[in-house]
Amino acid sequence: MEEDNDLSSSLALDTIEEIGPATKNRLEEAGFKSIKDLVVRGPVEISETTGMEMDKSIYLCNKARVRLEEVGIIDKSFITATKLYNKRKKEERISTGSKNLDDLLEGGIETRAVTEIYGEYGTGKTQICHTLCLLVQQKKSKEWINSKALYIDTENTFRPERIVSIALSRNLDPDKALENIIIAKAYNSAHQELIVEQTGPIIDTNKVKLLIVDSAVAHYRAEFLGRATLSDRQQRLNKFMHMLLRIAETYNVAVLATNQIQSSPDAIFGDAFKPTGGHVVAHTSTYRIYLKRSGKNRIARMVDSPYHPEREVLFTLAEQGLSDPDESIKY
Repeated sequence: MEEDNDLSSSLALDTIEEIGPATKNRLEEAGFKSIKDLVVRGPVEISETTGMEMDKSIYLCNKARVRLEEVGIIDKSFITATKLYNKRKKEERISTGSKNLDDLLEGGIETRAVTEIYGEYGTGKTQICHTLCLLVQQKKSKEWINSKALYIDTENTFRPERIVSIALSRNLDPDKALENIIIAKAYNSAHQELIVEQTGPIIDTNKVKLLIVDSAVAHYRAEFLGRATLSDRQQRLNKFMHMLLRIAETYNVAVLATNQIQSSPDAIFGDAFKPTGGHVVAHTSTYRIYLKRSGKNRIARMVDSPYHPEREVLFTLAEQGLSDPDESIKY
C-alpha cells in the first residue's frame, strides 16, 4: 500500500517543474488528475479543454511521458528487441473460460492491448464480457489480488443476474463478484467519450485490470447517419479508439471492445458481413476476432493479429459462461 502511495505522489501533476499552482488548477478543472492523464488524453485534448497553447500542451505531454519512462510504467523510446521480448513473456492474460478460445489467444485476453470481438447478434459477444468480469477476479498472482473489471455499457446489455448465475456455477461468491465489477452506462457517444476520459483515477484507485466497452461503435453508428457525417464520425471514433489503446498501455490493463457487423450486399465471394467502424477501428485494435454461429456452438476466428496465425476454434455458451463444446452444461 505504501508503494502505491509513493508511486501516486511521484505521478502528481506538480512533480513536473513547469506545472505551477495555476497550471495545476487549470488542468485539474479540465479533469486531468495525474501525469498518466496527460499521456492518455494527449496534447490536443489538453489544449482544447484548458485553452493552453498547443506548444505548451505538447511540451507537458512529452515531459509526462519521460516521467512515466523513468518510473517504468511505459517503455523507453529506444530499447532492444531482446528487452521487449523478455518483457512480453511476462505480460499477463485473462482466461476467457474456454480452453479453445484461450488457445487461439495464446493464453487469454492480453494486457496492454485492445482486443476487438465482432459478430452477429447472438454470437456470444456480451456473454464473453460477462464471463471475463468473473475470471479477471480469479487471477492468483500478487499484482492481481482483488482485481476488478470496469464495464462501459453502451447498449444496456449488462445483466447482474448473469454474473450471479456464472458465479454460482463456478462456485464463486456472487456478492463479492458483483462488488468487484464497476458499471458505467453511456447514453450517447459524447457521454461514452467522457466516461473513458475519466477512467484513469477509477482504474488506479479500484485496482481495475479489465476495461470492457460493449459496444464501442454502437452510439456512433446510431448518431452519425448518412455519408455527409461520415468524416466527423470517423474522426471521433479514431480519437476514442486511440484513447483506449493509450489507457491499455499506460495503466497496464486488458481492454476488450465489442463491435457490431454490417452487411455488404455487393459481396460476391467470401463473407457478406464486415465489422462497423471501418479502417479506423481495424487499425487501432491489436487483435480482431470474428464470431459466428455453428449450430449450438460458436466459431471464433483470429482475423488480425501482429503475430497469431489466422485460424478458427469452437467454443460454446453454457451456464458457467464460456466453455468448450465437450464441456458445456445445458440450461
